Parts: sequence; C-alpha cells; structure tokens
Amino acid sequence: MDRKYLTSLLNAVADKQISLEDAVSELENLPYQDLGYAKIDHHRGLRNGNSEVIYCPGKSLDQITAIFQVLAEKSQNVIATRASRKAYIKIKERIPEAEYFETARIIALWRDKVQTEGIVGVVSAGTADMRVAEEASVTAELMGSRVQRIYDVGVAGIHRLLSNKQLLDSCRVLIVVAGMEGALASVVGGLVSKPIVAVPTDIGYGANFKGVAPLLSMLNSCASGIGVVNINNGFGAGILAHRINLIGEMHENTLS
Repeated sequence: MDRKYLTSLLNAVADKQISLEDAVSELENLPYQDLGYAKIDHHRGLRNGNSEVIYCPGKSLDQITAIFQVLAEKSQNVIATRASRKAYIKIKERIPEAEYFETARIIALWRDKVQTEGIVGVVSAGTADMRVAEEASVTAELMGSRVQRIYDVGVAGIHRLLSNKQLLDSCRVLIVVAGMEGALASVVGGLVSKPIVAVPTDIGYGANFKGVAPLLSMLNSCASGIGVVNINNGFGAGILAHRINLIGEMHENTLS
C-alpha cells in the first residue's frame, strides 16, 4: 500500500463511493498481511516511499506468484528481482499487465509511470557488466527516475567515456558498474561533481575474486563523492540513486 492508494481510498470514503466498513477492511492488513510463509509489508510504501520488493531466489514459483498478486492488490507498482522467465510466465497467467525485463531479471507491474525531471545515469565498464547495470537501470526507472544508459565505456578504451562527458554532466546522480579491477568508478569520480554509487561486479579472471577486487578498489578510491554497494547489487544501487535523485528534485522544486 503506497501513499497514492491510501489517498484514493480515503477520498472514496469522503465521496461516499465506498462505506467506512469497507475502508476499515482494506486497512486491516496494515502493517502486514500474514500468508503463513511470508508476511507482506503493505505499510512499507507509506514509511519509505517504496513498496516491498520480492527477492525471488529461495522462493518457489507458487510463493513468488502469490506474493506478487497480494502486493498488486494494494500497490500501483510491484517489483520482483532476480526472477526467472518461468516465474514471469506463471505471474502473467494471473496478472496479464506484468512485464519481464530479461537482462535485468526483473518482473514488474508498472502502473504508475510518473518520472522525475532529474536523470540517473548508469555507466557500465563492459558488455559483460550489462546484467547488473540493467538491474540498476530498470530499478531506478520503476521507482520513478529518468535513466540515461552509458554502457561499455570501460577504462581500456577511455576515449569512449570521455566522448560521453556531456551526458555524464547532464545527470543528477551516477551509478557506475564495473568488474575486473573496478577502476571506472574512480575515473568517473575524477571527471564529474555528481554523487556516484559504485557497483562492483564478479566479472573478471581469477584474482578478481568474484568481485572482491573491484569492491576493494572502489572502497579505496582516491576520488571523492563515491559510495559503494555490495557485489552485483544493481537493485540496491538503483534504489539509492533514485532516492538521491528525489532529494535533488525536492530541493529544486523548493527553489522554484
């Protein structure tokens, strides 16, 4: 349940479109709805602006589908991450509007498509990093941010990055996704004044240590203004960048 849903419910009571008793029944599941195997946090959207997100690994197809359907009854947008096509097919049987973003591995019900003025830029080092970059990009878009993708601009061909300097400067916040040694985050951090959310990936050879090498490189960056999320955590980066973007949006609206 998000703020928009609750507002429409209260307006419906005020306009006598539904009874007070029906509204109370709707609110009975605050703060959560117990399905036995999952306690659905319908109140999360009211607390922090984003409805509960389904993390699919470890859940059965039936559990994923049931949780998705329950969330869809109370929220405008629903997101399931690290989702398989099998899960999408099962959900789509019940909710035809559901979409599948294959590279990002995200299933989404995207009914509220309001977008910010500010842009989240997502910069990736190589094509092999695209899965994590797309998870970040799609997450930020589903949350309500405009997204500019700048992919395959790693430091091995730094001219590719420099030719996109104007695009980098047009963004309010940047997500930088890189495997191997993770140098891209530091380079971007030295080029722009924007806050940067760095995402290390497990792409690389043996001494990449499944993402530990770029993680440590990003944490030890000499460029300022860089924060680092966990290895392959495109979702976490997308959420964080969107919230930074929203703060900028509110600040600009206050000034205007």
